[in-house]
Amino acid sequence: MAETTSFEKTYTIGGDLEVNRMGFGAMRITGEGIWGPPKDKEEAIRVLQRSVELGINFIDTADSYGPNVSEELIAEALYPYPKNLVIATKGGLTRTGPNVWPINADPDYLQKALEGSLKRLKQDRIDLYQLHRIDPEVPYEKTLEFLQRVQEEGLVKHIGLSEVSVEEIKKAQEYFEVVSVQNKYSVDFRKWEDELQYCREQDMAFIPWNPINAGNVGALNKLQEIGKKYDASAHQIALSWLLHHADNILLIPGTSKVKHLEENYKAASISLTEEDVQELNKLEQSEK
Repeated sequence: MAETTSFEKTYTIGGDLEVNRMGFGAMRITGEGIWGPPKDKEEAIRVLQRSVELGINFIDTADSYGPNVSEELIAEALYPYPKNLVIATKGGLTRTGPNVWPINADPDYLQKALEGSLKRLKQDRIDLYQLHRIDPEVPYEKTLEFLQRVQEEGLVKHIGLSEVSVEEIKKAQEYFEVVSVQNKYSVDFRKWEDELQYCREQDMAFIPWNPINAGNVGALNKLQEIGKKYDASAHQIALSWLLHHADNILLIPGTSKVKHLEENYKAASISLTEEDVQELNKLEQSEK
């Protein structure tokens, strides 16, 4: 039988926040189009509570999910929070309707967004606050100065970025320690490979959003083929590959159903063979 590989089960964000690498993304516990309340609020609450029961201690959210709804549900379901639970949130996107995400990283807006997140999450300080997007209408330095200031004020412990290049990360590092980068990334979408490698070198967490893209048919076929060997779905194999691919990757698959949550979590217990990892590494890198 082919030899299986192993991977680290935990990662320490910023040198002091140890989390399990299988986390939970709380975007999907809102309404359709990530707008308004969920169709089944009780199920959304159960999803959050079950995630903690499973051992998940890293939850990623944003003020724009709902907007506000995701953060409010997290507090309703889990407050007072378990001691080791890390809640990461984001600011920098506004909402004008379902599936519409205007960018606003103006410091005055971000100040209100951060204050709102603190209030909704019932926290005095955000463990990991992430800039959701760089705003082309606002000088990047102004946004970075804001993040630097709120960290100095103790409102946020650590700072992360999202959808950024290596150069944009380096620019932010002139203002504060960047501990995480959240870019779109999956087994069949690897546009940000250089950014992932830079994060590894800098000891930053890399948090792929849309981690089970499986956007092209070739990728899906290969994932399903490999999945049969492990009695696993294509999505579970896609998640498992990410855990094997780089030890600084934190996973945040999202769902509004307990059943799907449990299925996603099982991916953390799949040990792929080196041969299967290499097969997955060859998948076409294409954006769909």
